Amino acid sequence: MTMNLGFGEIALIVFVALLLFGPKKLPELGKAAGKTLKEFKNATKGIMEEDEKEKAPPK
Repeated sequence: MTMNLGFGEIALIVFVALLLFGPKKLPELGKAAGKTLKEFKNATKGIMEEDEKEKAPPK
């Protein structure tokens, strides 16, 4: 599932985030979200590699 967000949608999301969290808290939230996504990506990559090893025929 791909999300095709245009400039208007992204601007609205940023505006709402600024209203909810304020300009001082927003960079901290972005940094935390980035770290979370990186950890999730690494975990899923590890799981996929383990799955590929299990599917590979033994030599």
